Amino acid sequence: MKTHLLPALKLTALCFMLFVVVYPLSILGIAQLMPNQGNIAFVESQGKMVGVAHIGQRFDQDRYFNGRSSAVDYNAAASGGSNKGTSNPAYLAQVQARIDTFLVHNPAVQRHEIPAELVTASGSGLDPDLSVAAALVQVKRIAHVRKIPVALLEALVQQHVQEPLWGLFGPRHINVLALNIALDKLSTKTLQ
Repeated sequence: MKTHLLPALKLTALCFMLFVVVYPLSILGIAQLMPNQGNIAFVESQGKMVGVAHIGQRFDQDRYFNGRSSAVDYNAAASGGSNKGTSNPAYLAQVQARIDTFLVHNPAVQRHEIPAELVTASGSGLDPDLSVAAALVQVKRIAHVRKIPVALLEALVQQHVQEPLWGLFGPRHINVLALNIALDKLSTKTLQ
């Protein structure tokens, strides 16, 4: 029994040190190198907290840039994907319904111009970002609804493009919440 107990206790102590002390501290150290030091980035507009920069929200009005669909209905407490394969009939019907809805709200867009991310949910169901193409494809709709020149909206989109982390990791993207806040400010200015 002693031959098994001592190695088991040593292994337990080693695992405790690695997984309870070393690993969490190393992740904390890496987080300090990231933008916002790994902390929640609350977003305020006009003195009110309107969201969190890294958690997607529902924007389904024609006057706003729509974000990615959510498999969890934007519930941050229950993030996750649909777990349905690309050949699943229910999934294909859901994607087709999203395509049809998008085309109804964006009549100037052809089916082949719709970026896949606008009709599919992200793995977490809470993706806060869009590609530049996914934002630009919505410009004509928003310009029509808000009575803002297309060129002005295209410039706004370009101003909100975020480059990959350290220029290396990930694609260029746009935070939908930040873009919609800027859109509201732009609309206010153009009405004055």
